Amino acid sequence: MSDLEDKDGERRRQYWRQNLRYLGGLLSIWAFVSFGCGVLFVDWLNQFHLPGTGFPLGFWFAQQGSIYVFVLLILAYVLLMNRLDRKFDFDEK
Repeated sequence: MSDLEDKDGERRRQYWRQNLRYLGGLLSIWAFVSFGCGVLFVDWLNQFHLPGTGFPLGFWFAQQGSIYVFVLLILAYVLLMNRLDRKFDFDEK
């Protein structure tokens, strides 16, 4: 195996490790918002109301908030992966 193949393999491993870090962080946020805010902390959050609507915040997270956060996390993943692709020169030119 040549040095070039070793360097390419290490670069791919670094890329994959960073990708897994991104996934772990984003999935942790998603789990906290959907399960934590929508189920575990719903009673505590219900003491607050969504401004301008009067809906309890826990109810909002359980019904719509977690969906909005999920869509934002998809957008964040796309942006992070585009930046990572450019960093490791895996982007499509």
